[in-house]
Amino acid sequence: MKICLTLYATFRLLAGVKHIMVELPDDASLKNAIDAAAAQVPVLRQHWLDEAGELFPHVHVFINGEDAATLPEALHTILKPGDQVDFFPPVAGGAPPRP
Repeated sequence: MKICLTLYATFRLLAGVKHIMVELPDDASLKNAIDAAAAQVPVLRQHWLDEAGELFPHVHVFINGEDAATLPEALHTILKPGDQVDFFPPVAGGAPPRP
């Protein structure tokens, strides 16, 4: 199956693309998709994965709008054809509140 991964903010700038299409077996997990994307666009590996290949906690991944970290299977959630997977980098800063 093909899964579309959408990159936002600095991840998009680093990769130079908005979307990454990955080809996965039918029983593939989110972790499989992350590994496939990092193999396809190697510059993302150092920003997404630690030396053990685990996703950094500051990388936010959503499956169909739901935070993967809050799903029962988290990174081991099995993907389905048509699932939308979004990657957001950590965000900080902004203007102070107006008086």
